[in-house]
Amino acid sequence: MNGRISRADARRLIYGLSLASVVVYINLYLVQGMLPMLAEHFAISPGASTLILSVSSFSLAFSLLGYALISDAFGRFRPLIISLWLLALTNPLMLVVDSWPQMLALRLLQGVLLAAVPAIAMAYLRDKLPLPALIKAGAFYIAANSFGGILGRLLGGFMAQHLSWFASVMLLSGITLVAVAISHRFLAPLSDATRRPINDAIKSRSGERRPWTGFILHLGNPALRVFYIIGGLAFMVMVNQFSFIQLHLLEPPFGWSRFEVTLIFLCYLSGTLSAYRSGSAIKHLGVAGLLGVSLVLMVAGSVLTLLNTQVAIILGFLLSACGFFLIHACCNSQVALRATGHRAKASSLYLCCYYLGASLGGPFLMPFWHQAGWAGVVFGSLIVLGATAAFAWFALRRGKGAMPLPACR
Repeated sequence: MNGRISRADARRLIYGLSLASVVVYINLYLVQGMLPMLAEHFAISPGASTLILSVSSFSLAFSLLGYALISDAFGRFRPLIISLWLLALTNPLMLVVDSWPQMLALRLLQGVLLAAVPAIAMAYLRDKLPLPALIKAGAFYIAANSFGGILGRLLGGFMAQHLSWFASVMLLSGITLVAVAISHRFLAPLSDATRRPINDAIKSRSGERRPWTGFILHLGNPALRVFYIIGGLAFMVMVNQFSFIQLHLLEPPFGWSRFEVTLIFLCYLSGTLSAYRSGSAIKHLGVAGLLGVSLVLMVAGSVLTLLNTQVAIILGFLLSACGFFLIHACCNSQVALRATGHRAKASSLYLCCYYLGASLGGPFLMPFWHQAGWAGVVFGSLIVLGATAAFAWFALRRGKGAMPLPACR
């Protein structure tokens, strides 16, 4: 239990990391609520505007691995807080870009900075909290992810409907600065306590000094690979469905406004609730049972939207969001629990697969959108979900990752 902190400091750590998570996901997903404004401002097609999320997700995915190495070598606090301040400084640069390629390049850079919090947070919690507290803290942190995603998208929709490009960028910059300052205040008193002068990157149990050792060990672990792949494929479907449904709802017969289409992101609230309750769900269903139920919810939700009524679409996304966030919370916590060493690397590998799925989902579903509209997107999604279910059934049936840890029960 070396390095554990008091209950008050544990709350400070959880709140600080959760607020950092909220500001990161506001910055990541705000552009998803601004797709119509981006298409107009940069004179591109609505379909092409969906790439704005893909590029930042792509750079974020691979940057996670670098932050895992950095945080193991220099501690959790410093790389996390420095990246947040740099993110706050890059937001005003959106006012000086004057072409779509420049905007994509800036978002590529911001994706690198956004990676620090998701790469480090779960390992930060795992370092300092006992296992029972980690499950609850992890659920709270994932719920904060969901809340940040919802808030960012709704804020983006509000900006697209009511504000100019200049006002939108300035508002985002102000929100980011304030949130980063508060998060820094929460975490700063813990910085010395959380610094690790000797760590997994420098000295492992075997004495191995190669920094990539942890990645190799975790990729060679069949139980962890299951969660890496399932999380990535599920997110590939979920986040990109939310992009394309906006374009669908802007068209006849719906004709929703720019802000109204972002209200579909309120369906994420079912995911916020399910993520928060995921610890109890794992306890009652087990890991394999929870994943099975969650995939059924995602498939059912996707199919329900094909009725093409407003009620059916809303109910479908409520089901899909609930199922997805159960999957994500389960996979995220299981990776943190099962990694006995190099924890930041284990979490970063999971999130690398997770965001790589997001970045690949847009290009994968784009041809389905062009050929058959929303029905095509659903068809492409079902292909991915079917492959995910088949993989999960095969892998867990063979016992790879199916055994829940005692701490989960």
